Amino acid sequence: MSAITETMLTRERILRVFPDVAANDVEKLDTRDDVIFDGYDEEQVRLMEEVCIVLDWNDVPCGSASKKTCHLMANIDSGLLHRAFSVFLFNNENKLLLQQRADEKITFPGMWTNTCCSHPLSIPGEIGHDLPSSILGVKRAAQRKLDQELGIPLSDVPIDDFHFLTRIHYKAKSDGIWGEHEIDYILFIQATPSVTANPNEVKDTKYVTAEELKIMFKDDSLTFTPWFKLICETYLFDWWADLDKVKSFREDSIRRLL
Repeated sequence: MSAITETMLTRERILRVFPDVAANDVEKLDTRDDVIFDGYDEEQVRLMEEVCIVLDWNDVPCGSASKKTCHLMANIDSGLLHRAFSVFLFNNENKLLLQQRADEKITFPGMWTNTCCSHPLSIPGEIGHDLPSSILGVKRAAQRKLDQELGIPLSDVPIDDFHFLTRIHYKAKSDGIWGEHEIDYILFIQATPSVTANPNEVKDTKYVTAEELKIMFKDDSLTFTPWFKLICETYLFDWWADLDKVKSFREDSIRRLL
């Protein structure tokens, strides 16, 4: 994988390499003719039309592009970066809710990961113009996706119960075509929600202790999303050990894990 540098992610260069981003000119996908999606699940293909927020190195929005455009490795290697979030939901026993991604998923199918991982969309209420409004935007997106993926009602995960910890900039390949290049907003929440998983999104769920998760990592029959492994290998277990002090872990800088 080619290295991503700060000079590749200036607003000027992004808009030169990807001129449609500035105009928010997101072309609707014609899935009948787009052979790149041959064999994929129809609903997951439809979701690739969603509009992600394109960013510069400093997490400043430059415009928008489709989820498909943002996740093609050819575009990622040319410097296309978008905003994402990762939710870590802990129950009243401090166990973390994991999900196993459905086999229908186009990127990272069948892999275990944190509670919910997705993207705020380039729409009013989610895009954000500075850090506080961007944090609010990803919290709203987190509520939306927890409902869509896991059937968790908004009332079980109130906006004010989410804690923003930090932003993580990482890049990862899924296969030869797809990948991720994101500034990922990390959200913690403690709740005991009702869960009704959407089988098109989620294959399985389970609550685990930190020790149980470490045992899972040693099981060669299991696979994990790269962002989840990165967060676990760097920060998660320290944060998890002091959940009652979660507010003290917040930082506004971007952690680069490239």
